[in-house]
Amino acid sequence: MASQNRPAALVTGASRGIGRGIAVELARLGWRVGVNYASNEAAAQETVKLLADAGGEGRAVKGDVANGADRAKMVAFMQEAFGRFDALVNNAGVAPKVRADVLETPEESYDYVMDTNLKGPYFLTQAAAKAMIAQRSAGTIERGYIVNVGSISAYTASVNRGEYCLSKAGMGMLTALFAARLAAEGVLVYEVRPGITETDMTGPVKAKYDKLIADGVTPIRRWGQPEDIGKAVAAIVRGDLPFSTGQVIDVDGGFHLRIL
Repeated sequence: MASQNRPAALVTGASRGIGRGIAVELARLGWRVGVNYASNEAAAQETVKLLADAGGEGRAVKGDVANGADRAKMVAFMQEAFGRFDALVNNAGVAPKVRADVLETPEESYDYVMDTNLKGPYFLTQAAAKAMIAQRSAGTIERGYIVNVGSISAYTASVNRGEYCLSKAGMGMLTALFAARLAAEGVLVYEVRPGITETDMTGPVKAKYDKLIADGVTPIRRWGQPEDIGKAVAAIVRGDLPFSTGQVIDVDGGFHLRIL
């Protein structure tokens, strides 16, 4: 397939961690990827190289999903760099800078987390969906995909990071809303919900989760890896779930089973 005809995806927060794992798996399918990053250009360029090594193509695009002008720039970038926009993966996310009891959560921390984790994906999805609808009408793409990266924190209460849990619970409704609205437009929407995943974000609590995993908090007794989430996203955009939308796919080692 000629390069310009290969599908293209924007993965937010793709410079490292889960976002990088997703981008690499898309590259293995031959996709071209907009590697979004907020500040670490060197890490984003590392991801770009990994995508080339995996058989795909990546181009770095700087932007803060919490910023409206940056969101518009990212959507325009996909059109200009690749000539098409087949998939959006809303992966970028932040944790509170300082964990605090829900009785002490400062409003600034709430706004910081919600702006990146929920407001940003909501309005980026809105803009990307409009672009996909227009491209389907023009015959440029056959189908659009939006994949939201949620978390087991959507239903698992952590009282020292309530704002994060709220943002991920909101991601579930964001998925449902856009899935319902966009199905008739040929744009399918999914949520991939990771569990305990080994990334920079979980590094500070590694010892805690090592013990929990060893004690059986997940039936599959290992850490999740970024490529585990990447493989789920790849299956979605490959078209393996054509009669599903609004679906939540748990990639959590079975944590959601609630075993007694």
